[in-house]
Amino acid sequence: MGISMPAAGEAIRDLVKGLQGRKIAVLGHMRPDGDCVGSQIALCRMLLAAGVDALCVNRDRVPPNLTPYVEGVTFLTNEEYTADGREAITVDCADASRVGTELLGKFPGGVLANIDHHASNPDYAKINIVVREAAATCHILADAALSQGLTCDAITAKCLHLGILTDTGRFCYSSATSGVFEIIAELVRRGANPAEANFRVFEQESRGKLELTRRFLNSIRFHEDGKICSGELTPADYVTTGTTKEDKEGLVEFPRSVEGVEIAVLMEEGKDGVRGSLRGRDPKLRLDLLAGKLNGGGHVLAAGFNMLGYKLEADREKILAVVAAHYREYSAR
Repeated sequence: MGISMPAAGEAIRDLVKGLQGRKIAVLGHMRPDGDCVGSQIALCRMLLAAGVDALCVNRDRVPPNLTPYVEGVTFLTNEEYTADGREAITVDCADASRVGTELLGKFPGGVLANIDHHASNPDYAKINIVVREAAATCHILADAALSQGLTCDAITAKCLHLGILTDTGRFCYSSATSGVFEIIAELVRRGANPAEANFRVFEQESRGKLELTRRFLNSIRFHEDGKICSGELTPADYVTTGTTKEDKEGLVEFPRSVEGVEIAVLMEEGKDGVRGSLRGRDPKLRLDLLAGKLNGGGHVLAAGFNMLGYKLEADREKILAVVAAHYREYSAR
């Protein structure tokens, strides 16, 4: 169903207060981005300040450019974490599967609380604090911290700013409202550093990332009279350029930026199938629903999918046919 921002603030306040004396693991989604890492660390710091035994766990490592944000908390990968009776709280996970099957299996009691902003979130936890109109999960946590008197010191403020910065596309998306800027102003007063964050996230690219970008751009194709633009990456692209899947962050924005393109698609082949990212400009196209047709989910304008067992060579046209059919249906509305 989703709740309002004020109601979310009160719910987070009550959640933090009610967890004293309990052991908590704050979980995020696989291949964490700025909003995931920022919200994991920020919430963990709020819990620790309230006397809760808390740590962060993610299936994957924190991207190297974001490791400076890991301060004052224990942040473990799935391989490093041994189940020790903790209860799970997820942040920025559109559904429980985004945590990763192996990691989620270390919490047989399921997910205690789910704090998120994805439109497709099915409210999968015992306590669901989902604000679908929020710009980022860090937006929800920042509003809660500032309105409810939760810990928001300089380090926490930097983490909250990081998540909002990345999920609003450097404040370029329609989600960057006046209310968001008011929160950002307070986070800056408390220690967030926009110049530092922009440098760490957007201005530290390797030569390998540049080569990976070139390969992705060379794969670009247009469909539906230029309304859909797709590009792809293969395992060989990563091997040849010496990059990892973390380096594909932001590549889908290139086709999205082309004049006339309404849906941008990045497809990449992995060991288990074809994963994809979707980006758009018009909310009526409902990319969260399109992703749902491809075993995924996400936001109205930004979503992802995972077609298990698929191969690019054999199945790319099947995927693109689903995208095209969805575009024709929703663009006509």
